[in-house]
Amino acid sequence: MTVDDTGSGTGADGRVDPHAAEPGEDNPLALRLEGLILGAERRYTPFQAARSAGVSMELASRFWRAMGFADIGQAKALTEADVLALRRLAGLVEAGLLSEAMAVQVARSTGQTTARLAEWQIDSFLEGLTEPPEPGMTRTEVTYPIIELLLPELEEFLVYVWRRQLAASAGRVIQAADDEEMVDRRLAVGFADLVGFTRLTRRMEEEELGELVEAFETTAADLVAARGGRLIKTLGDEVLYAADDAGVAAEIALRLIETMAGDETMPELRVGIAFGTVTTRMGDVFGTTVNLASRLTSIAPRDAVLVDSAFAEELIRTGEAPASEAEAAEAAAAAEKEGEEAPVYRFALQPMWQRPVRGLGVVEPWLLTRRAAAGGE
Repeated sequence: MTVDDTGSGTGADGRVDPHAAEPGEDNPLALRLEGLILGAERRYTPFQAARSAGVSMELASRFWRAMGFADIGQAKALTEADVLALRRLAGLVEAGLLSEAMAVQVARSTGQTTARLAEWQIDSFLEGLTEPPEPGMTRTEVTYPIIELLLPELEEFLVYVWRRQLAASAGRVIQAADDEEMVDRRLAVGFADLVGFTRLTRRMEEEELGELVEAFETTAADLVAARGGRLIKTLGDEVLYAADDAGVAAEIALRLIETMAGDETMPELRVGIAFGTVTTRMGDVFGTTVNLASRLTSIAPRDAVLVDSAFAEELIRTGEAPASEAEAAEAAAAAEKEGEEAPVYRFALQPMWQRPVRGLGVVEPWLLTRRAAAGGE
């Protein structure tokens, strides 16, 4: 549906949209809960909110849709907070701090991230806390006082985590060698994929499958963070992560394999890693390097890690792996002859058969393993 600048809530054919009624208007408890969370009463239609914020209805609609909010026609469903949010975004554009396109991107990235967080909290966290303690009590009657207690604490925690993540991200940008590297960066990108997941979906109950996916995502997220990588996204049976350092990415991959192999409840895992130029956008990564990592994952053996030649070269360049075991033996012998300590390599690389990879031509994958001499931490 469309909303024109006169404030009329109409469909494309000019008729009044019957779905433009206020959401939740037939549920007083839902309205109370909304008021508690938003901290303000409904006062404005979208047109009134846009006018109060001093922006056009067209720009207001772009911001709202970018944040993930549905068109509501001209229902009086917006609050002072909605007006303030519009005013702030528009103010950043007017001050020249953000372009209009960038302001829309800010709205979209924030909306997408927080929408997922909100869905998870309601579906999982709050649902587990709001089981009615007594027969006859409704879930809403239990939810309201719990949210009333949790809301300020969760809000402060959300801001704290965001500031921490922002500081870490800003630090990575500052360390970039030049402006070009800030946009197109050389990163190690890894995919970890559960083997046989499609078959599992046919055999397992939905609740059991959900628990398995959650356990996998939790384990992967913890390992990636602990080892200094960045979790880009999870896709149910697949995890995408990135690291500035090839050694960090390799350690994460092998830890994932070792951890999953030690858990009898988890399927086997395979990992593919590539190293090269990556374009970052809205927290995601794109480019040939990402595609190559994904393809390597699809051809990796069970409980194994395949890497591309650029990643192997980076491990060799940084002294994390020898070019071959023969080279490692020669280096050890030379060090012993000179009375010096032999180089310590954490990883081993074994070249595999070259093979064509769909969309990327012929690639030479390398099998990444942990060197027995290095051991685990």
